[in-house]
Amino acid sequence: MKLLYFAWLRSKVGIGEEAITPPAEVATVGQLIDWLKARSPGHAAAFADLRVVRVAVNQDYVQLEAPVAAGDEIAFFPPVTGG
Repeated sequence: MKLLYFAWLRSKVGIGEEAITPPAEVATVGQLIDWLKARSPGHAAAFADLRVVRVAVNQDYVQLEAPVAAGDEIAFFPPVTGG
């Protein structure tokens, strides 16, 4: 699984991307975020307020209940505004 972090999320986590293998019980975006929060203080800070975090799985916007699987690309970023 490849994770990408953008904008201030990258600053808090300290990296722009990482390859991970979460435990088998991590089956949704929400469970992945919970698992990531326990990995480091930076991850915990990045995901402290999920109201300001958007997620895409394989370049499709998803909700926290969306499934995740090995081989997925998951991107985390702040809300995007148009103009």
